[in-house]
This record gives sequence, structure tokens and C-alpha cells, in this order.
Amino acid sequence: MSPLDLIPLLPIIAPAATAVAILLIIGFHPFEFPQGGPEHGRRGRRNHALAATLSLVGLAVGFVPLCGMSPTASTRVGSLLTLDGYALFFAGLILAASFVVVLLSHGYLQRRERQPEEFYVLLLIATAGAVVLATSSHFVSFFLGLEMLTVSLYTLIAYERAGRNSIEAGIKYLILAAVSAAFLLFGMALIYAEFGTMEFSKIAHGWTEHGGSLLALAGMAMIIVGVGFKLALAPFHMWTPDVYQGAPAPATAFLATVSKASVFAVLLRYIAATGATEAGSLRVVLILIAILSMFTGNLLALMQASVKRILAYSSIAHSGYLLIALLATREYAPLAASYYLLAYVVTTLGAWGVVTALSNKDGDADSLEDYRGLAWRRPWLSGVLTAMLFSLAGIPLTAGFVGKFYLLTAGVAGGMWLLVIMLVVNSAIGLFYYVRIIVAMYSQPRPAGTEPPPAPRTSPAASAALAGLLFFLIWFGVYPGPLVGLLQSLAGNLR
Repeated sequence: MSPLDLIPLLPIIAPAATAVAILLIIGFHPFEFPQGGPEHGRRGRRNHALAATLSLVGLAVGFVPLCGMSPTASTRVGSLLTLDGYALFFAGLILAASFVVVLLSHGYLQRRERQPEEFYVLLLIATAGAVVLATSSHFVSFFLGLEMLTVSLYTLIAYERAGRNSIEAGIKYLILAAVSAAFLLFGMALIYAEFGTMEFSKIAHGWTEHGGSLLALAGMAMIIVGVGFKLALAPFHMWTPDVYQGAPAPATAFLATVSKASVFAVLLRYIAATGATEAGSLRVVLILIAILSMFTGNLLALMQASVKRILAYSSIAHSGYLLIALLATREYAPLAASYYLLAYVVTTLGAWGVVTALSNKDGDADSLEDYRGLAWRRPWLSGVLTAMLFSLAGIPLTAGFVGKFYLLTAGVAGGMWLLVIMLVVNSAIGLFYYVRIIVAMYSQPRPAGTEPPPAPRTSPAASAALAGLLFFLIWFGVYPGPLVGLLQSLAGNLR
């Protein structure tokens, strides 16, 4: 194998190698503790700015294979990974989202942690795992990528060791993720017992011949349980609001976007390869899960006074929306799912980015009261958050509107009228709690002496990230043609 053969693997190699480099720098790079602290004057071996810069460089290097990406090109790494245009598109989305999270994290961690470099190490390892997951074409790589992602998330969620909520969130995610992994492994074992293979393309032949067998259906049901946890689908969603509320805001942004996008990417490839959802009983189960997720997320969000919990329940509803694309015909599913995921990632990163920018050293900006009168105090941040909430609600001229349009198109093309109606109804319900946040931001400021603690100054890196997200949000909503054309050409890899 020549070095050129490794270029397609750079989205995996670059983040992993950068994580190792940062670990070495932590051990060997000298610096002085900041003034005013008890350790001032002592020599240390850490450099936050260097760790963040290296993380950005490593993630940028991972983009190299995407620059010359051909929609029809395909590279196989044994039977484990498929590096085609579809996989590299999602790898690029994961790397871009992680890049934005690093930009948002630097100022946040600067205010909070004395030694925050390990945060970037965990983030990079999780990113590498997410890319492995998105490029998987085999159950072994599927599970390995998922565990690389999940094990890093345990620590990212509980990263603020001094915070009780953060530790509680990490423990809840650890226990429930372990249970879901057990279901996932058992389901894979049953599929292997039935078909004698773990490769997606070979399982497809087994589904054609024996798709209705009890063993295969039981295995697929267990896989749905395991994946349902990762995607926060009802009734496997119970961890979501507590974890989203307790985790540091940048970690939650990563969990809500990168984790979900990578799992959906591999799930879409598996379903497109095997046609597993064409089995009548599994299709009915997924339809019920989609409807339950929509109503559970939207109705419970109506009763929340915490912005982080509102966004958590909103993510449950959006996972239900995305199931419509997975259940659609093979002609429409890749485009609808890919566009909606891209719009969801951009929008969710923007919303959590504002939460991150408003958070101070004493805690995250969580309560609705923290946002009251924000338009008068921080007009730029309130404007960005307003645009992101409009996109989540599916208001025209935003990426979220176009994404929902393609979901509706996929649902109508597949004759899934019940799910189409549920999508419309739940979008109307969701608009109410998004408007609650917007109304709070544009209401009159609170009387003098009762204002919340002033939000910290937004760092230039975070401002640049939010400006970029806002630009793409509007661009994909106003002029989606080029992106749609790209996604249609990539969809051919799944047929």
C-alpha cells in the first residue's frame, strides 16, 4: 500500500493523529499558570490555544479527500468501510460540525476550566469514531465506530467535574448507552446467525430470500432498540433532557449533531442496502416510533422553562421527522434524509452556539429568564438564535423549511399520508415553544437590579462560527439548487 492509498482515510486518520499529538504536547509543552490563581508562578505543561489550534488544523486536514471528491468514485477498505461520495459527504459534515464545536468551545472552556486540553482530545477521538460509523458497511466497523464515539461522549458529558448535573448526566448516559449497546450486539448476533454474514451488501441477499424469518425480524428489532437510544427516539428518549441539560453546552452541541448525523448515515446505508424496512411488521413499528417521537418531543417541550430542555425535546421530535425519510422509497430517501440532516446540523449548531456564547463561568444560559430582553442587550446573538429557531420550526427562507419540504415530498411519494399529516400537525405544535423563546428575547428588559448576570463577551472564533452558520442557514434556504444537485448525484451510491 502506497501513502496515496491512505488519502481517502484522512477523515479518520487526521483527527485520531491530532488527538495523539495534543496528548504529547500536554506532556511536553511548558507554560505558566495564570495570574491570580493559587498556582501562579509554577511551571506547567499545557497550552489551551495551541491545543485548540491543532484541533482545527487536524480537522481541516481531514477535508483533503473531499476537495477532489467524485460523486461516482468508491473506495473499499476490505469489507469494513465504503468510502464513496455519499460516505465522504457525511464525513465532511461531521468534520465541519466538529470544527465549529472547537471554535465555540475555546472561549467557553477558557472561562471554565484551568486545564481544558483533554476536551479536545476526547472531541477528536469521538469525531474519528463518528466518521468510521458514517463510512461503515459492516457490523464490526459499525459497532467499533459507535463505541469510539460513545465512550468519548461519556467523559465529554461529565467534563465539568465540579458540577453535580454534569456528573449525573454522564452516569445516566453511561448506563443507558451500555444497555443499548447490549441490545445492538444481540441484534447483530441474531442477524449473523440467520444470514451468516455481517456485511451489509451480503445481508441484502439474505433479506431478499429470508427477510420475513422470525430470527431476522427479532435481530432487526433489537438493532432498532439500540439505535433508537442513540437517536433519542421515543420510547428510548428518557435520557435526553437530563443529559442535554447537565452536559456542557459545547458537548451537547456535539452530541445533538455529530452523534445523530453519523448514526443516521450508517442506518440509511444499511436500510438502502438491505431493504429491511420493507418488511411489513418492522415498517409498522417504525411508523409508530416516528409518530410517538414527534408527539412526545413536541408536547413535552411545551411544558419546559429550560431552554436546554426545550432543545432536547425538540431533537426528539426531529428524530421522528427523519424516520419519514428512512421509510420513504429508495428513490427519495437519500435526498430527503441527507438534506434534512444537513439543515438540522447547521441549525442545531447555531442554536447551541448561542447558548454556549451566553454561558458564563457560573453556569450555562439555561432558563428562559436568562434570555428575557436579550435583543436589547445582545442583538447579534438574539438575531442568530431567532433565525435558528425559525429554521427548526420550518419557516420559509431557512434551510429547515426546505428540509421539511423534501421530507413531505418523500412521504407523499411513498404514500405515507399518516406520517405526512403527523409532520404537519407537529410542526404547528413545535412553532409554539420556539416562539416562546423568541418572545422572551424581544420582550422588554427586566427592571434594573433584577437582570441576570451579564453574559461574557463573545470570542472572535465563536462570532465567526455563528456568522458562518447563519450564512449557510439562509443560503440553503434561499438557493438550495446546487446542494440538491450534489445530493442527488451522491444518492446513486446507495441504489
